[in-house]
Formats: sequence, C-alpha cells, structure tokens
Amino acid sequence: MVSVALAAVTGTGGGAAGTVAPEADVSHHGHVTFWDGRLDVVLLSENRGPSALEDATVRLAFTVPLAAGHPLPGGCVWGGDREVLCSTGPLRADGTRRETALGLRAAAGAPQELTMRVSTAWNGGATDRNPADNDHRVLVLATGDPYVF
Repeated sequence: MVSVALAAVTGTGGGAAGTVAPEADVSHHGHVTFWDGRLDVVLLSENRGPSALEDATVRLAFTVPLAAGHPLPGGCVWGGDREVLCSTGPLRADGTRRETALGLRAAAGAPQELTMRVSTAWNGGATDRNPADNDHRVLVLATGDPYVF
C-alpha cells in the first residue's frame, strides 16, 4: 500500500491509452554494513536507458525488524517494521548514479546476521529487459565489513 502511495506522489502522470511503454534499464548497487545492531546502507541507482525516467521506487526489505521512529532521508518512507521504500528521483538514460544513504538500527538487541533484499518496486511503467540487476539478496553478518551488491 505504501509503495502505491509513493508511486502516486512521484509518478510520471501516465500516458495516453495505446502508447508503447518506455524502455529503461534500472539497476541498484551499493554496499551494506552491520555492527552492534546498526545498519548502514549506501544505495546507488542508475538507468542505462534507452529512455529516461522521471522517478523510480526502490524497496529495501530486511529479515529483522528495524527500530521504529528512526528518521529517514527525504524521499524515503517506512513500508512496515522491516521495509523502507525510497524514491530515486529522475534517472537519466546515461547511467548517471543517484545515491541514497540510510542509517538504520535493528529493533531489538544485536542480531548476528540479517538478509537484505533490494528491488525495484516501481519504475514508472517502463519495460526493463534486464531486471536481474535491480533485484539483490544480501546476507549481512554483524562484522562491520561492507557487503557489496
């Protein structure tokens, strides 16, 4: 439900009936570190075209509950106690990267590991012939080491 609301706020406004959807190759990469219950994520979103996008929504889902009430960067909203949704903003078709940095905490204690899933929740209705580069699952151990995706 939250992803629909975020998409509506950041949407492209839709197109005329019968028009062909634009094609875009959205991808998300970055790294995540986890130590003593603190979770730091640096997310780089990009589009290799051929069409530019006015916006996209990326979903970050975690296997452990996150601390409630933690402030999020602009363009991000809570999607539940284990999920954050973030707007990428405009993505040009030239591969220019948009960075989103999040500092989060596990809700209870300091788990020894978690899994994070990164995926595109909405891409403005564009066709993406290579969706594998925008859907990642990362096992993150509580070592403080960066895990790259």
